[in-house]
Amino acid sequence: MMQAVAKFMGKVRGDRVVFDPDRIVMSGGATGAHELVTFCLADPGDAFLVPTPYYPGFDRDLRWRTGVQLLPVVCESSNDFKITREALEEAYEKAQEDNIKVKGLLITNPSNPLGTVLDRETLKSLVTFVNEKNIHLISDEIYAATVFSSPGFISVAEIIDEMECNRDLIHIVYSLSKDMGFPGFRVGVVYSYNDDVVNIGRKMSSFGLVSSQTQHLIASMLSDDEFVESFITKNSEKLATRYKTFSRGLSQVGIGCLKSNAGLFFWMDLRWLLKEPTVEAEMALWRLIINEVKLNVSPGSSFHCSEPGWFRVCFANMDDETMEVALRRIRNFVLKAKEKEVSAKRQRLQNNLKLRLSFRGLDETHLMSPHSPIPQSPLVRART
Repeated sequence: MMQAVAKFMGKVRGDRVVFDPDRIVMSGGATGAHELVTFCLADPGDAFLVPTPYYPGFDRDLRWRTGVQLLPVVCESSNDFKITREALEEAYEKAQEDNIKVKGLLITNPSNPLGTVLDRETLKSLVTFVNEKNIHLISDEIYAATVFSSPGFISVAEIIDEMECNRDLIHIVYSLSKDMGFPGFRVGVVYSYNDDVVNIGRKMSSFGLVSSQTQHLIASMLSDDEFVESFITKNSEKLATRYKTFSRGLSQVGIGCLKSNAGLFFWMDLRWLLKEPTVEAEMALWRLIINEVKLNVSPGSSFHCSEPGWFRVCFANMDDETMEVALRRIRNFVLKAKEKEVSAKRQRLQNNLKLRLSFRGLDETHLMSPHSPIPQSPLVRART
C-alpha cells in the first residue's frame, strides 16, 4: 500500500520527485492527517499561521481537539491574493507581541478556495521564511492532480530538492478524496521529512486507521498505471471544459472571477452587488442567493477573507444540465440587479432634475420680487 501511494504521489507531481514509502503515515482522510501532524508539532495554545482566504474546515481539523490557534496571514485581491513576505512578517510579529508561540505555517497548494497554484518563487520564499523562524511548514496538497491548465503544480517536495533547508521542518498532507474521487474511503496521508513525526505519527494513526480492505483496493487501483494515467488526464480535461463554460457564462453578465487553473471551484467577485463593503452586507447577499436564487455558494467571510463580496463556487459537483440551470439562475439574478440599479439611477436623475427646476423657479421669483434679499441688477431696480 505505501509503495503504491508513494508512486502515485510522484506521478501526480510529474515524476520530478521521488517519495520514500517509509515516510508515509496513513490516516482517516485529510482531516485525520491534519490533526495528526498538528498533535505532533504543537501544544495547546501554540499557533499556526494560515494565509487567507483558507478552507474553513481547518478551524475544526486543527483546533477542536488540539487546542492550537490559527492566525490569519492577510492576503489581498490587489495582487490576486498572493502570499507576500510582508504579510507573513506582519502576522508573525503580531503573534510575538501577543506572546503567542508560532509553531508553523500551513499552506494549501493548490488553494481552496482560490483554485490557484503557488509559483516557484513564492514557495522558495515560504521555505526560506520557516527556516529563518525555525518553524514548521505544512503543505496541504490534496488538489495536486486537479490542475487543468498552466501554470503547472509545483510541490514543496520539489522545492526543497533545489535549495538548502532544514528538512525536519517540512511536512506534506495528501489525500485521495479529491484527486481520485474517493472521499468516502477516507484515505489520508502525512508525508514528513522528520523522523520523529513519522515515528510518533505511526503510533497515533491507530486512532484513525484505514481499513485493510480499503488499503487492498487502493493498492490494486493505484498499481494500474494505464487506469491512473487515463483518469487523471480525463479528469483534467473535464475540469478545464467546465471551468471555461462557467467562467465565460458569468463574464457575459459582468461577473468577474479570480483567474484560476486548479481545484473544483473558483473565486467569484460580487463586491459590486454589495450595498456596502461589510460582512453584514455580504451575508445579506448570500442569504438572497441561497433563498431566492436557490444556488449554494459560500461567502468569503467563511474563508476568513478580509474583503467582503467574494464567493466560492463549486463547479465540479454537478452534471451538465444542472450547470446550465445554475448559470441561468445566476445570470438572471445579476441582470435583474442591473435593471434595478439602472431604474434607481434613472429615478435619482429625475429627482435631481426636479430639484434643479424647483431651485430655478425659486431664483426667478426672488429676482422679480422687490422684497428679495438677493442683490438685484440696476436694470431690475430701475423697473421697480
